[in-house]
Amino acid sequence: MSVMVVRKKVTRKWEKLPGRNTFCCDGRVMMARQKGIFYLTLFLILGTCTLFFAFECRYLAVQLSPAIPVFAAMLFLFSMATLLRTSFSDPGVIPRALPDEAAFIEMEIEATNGAVPQGQRPPPRIKNFQINNQIVKLKYCYTCKIFRPPRASHCSICDNCVERFDHHCPWVGNCVGKRNYRYFYLFILSLSLLTIYVFAFNIVYVALKSLKIGFLETLKETPGTVLEVLICFFTLWSVVGLTGFHTFLVALNQTTNEDIKGSWTGKNRVQNPYSHGNIVKNCCEVLCGPLPPSVLDRRGILPLEESGSRPPSTQETSSSLLPQSPVSVPDFKTLRALTEHLSSNEMPEDSTPEEMPPPEPPEPPQEVAEADK
Repeated sequence: MSVMVVRKKVTRKWEKLPGRNTFCCDGRVMMARQKGIFYLTLFLILGTCTLFFAFECRYLAVQLSPAIPVFAAMLFLFSMATLLRTSFSDPGVIPRALPDEAAFIEMEIEATNGAVPQGQRPPPRIKNFQINNQIVKLKYCYTCKIFRPPRASHCSICDNCVERFDHHCPWVGNCVGKRNYRYFYLFILSLSLLTIYVFAFNIVYVALKSLKIGFLETLKETPGTVLEVLICFFTLWSVVGLTGFHTFLVALNQTTNEDIKGSWTGKNRVQNPYSHGNIVKNCCEVLCGPLPPSVLDRRGILPLEESGSRPPSTQETSSSLLPQSPVSVPDFKTLRALTEHLSSNEMPEDSTPEEMPPPEPPEPPQEVAEADK
């Protein structure tokens, strides 16, 4: 007997998540909506390295060493892997409060602050939290309806609160936060090495060719090399400078957002409570510490929405899949006669012998009764 199974469309949680992020591959890939500059980053890296491998690497491998293209390929693959890992991962987005949770937080705030007179500005929604004997303020996010954890901030581009928010980087097409900062740092570090490597060996290639045919003839014959040198020259300063800046932040266990706002420097003169006072410990915590899991549960299944027809339960579904056999149902008279027969033959457990009626005398046989007449 064939059984027909009806498949219903499953709604994943990433389809209903608020904010301005985009998702691909059934929620496995998470990025910002503005991805134009990210595609430019891919084009510059892929285009420059393709020209380098196609022209200069073959000549340098023969003239100098075959290890030159091998090392370049390793740097290229590592840079691309860290770039995609940074761009396609959850940076540490904090889920927004549910309606019940938001209402409870609002009631708690009103109970704490009391009634605000009309025309006066309400006090700021701030909670004080102590970290390493230092008071840290937890600010309330009016969009996400939560008190943000320490070092978290709301990204205006992605419209989400991000844990340990560093900055929003359009070059990678994503926010940089707690869950992808290490990959971002490794990306800019490897990209700096790759840019220096390609730029240096392009200069070596031009020098070797110039010894044979002259400098001007070399420039005429290798326009791709000239293009690579120009791209690497203008990219080198920004990428290497950015790598040095983030190396400084990692050594202090500080974020870009905190450095711009002057949270631990400038007028505040407050010591950074997250720093261990040791460069090695700070680097180990930021780059080698345990990576927290994502709290979004992007690929989780949403419960069925309430509708007019109640969805079948598990027992009903399993029973409907079993073959049904015909069953004869007794009529009402048969059931009543059976009930009277059982009640007349069985004695209740709660009754006593005294409560039972006396037995009736047996009727005489029919033949004896006729003889008496």
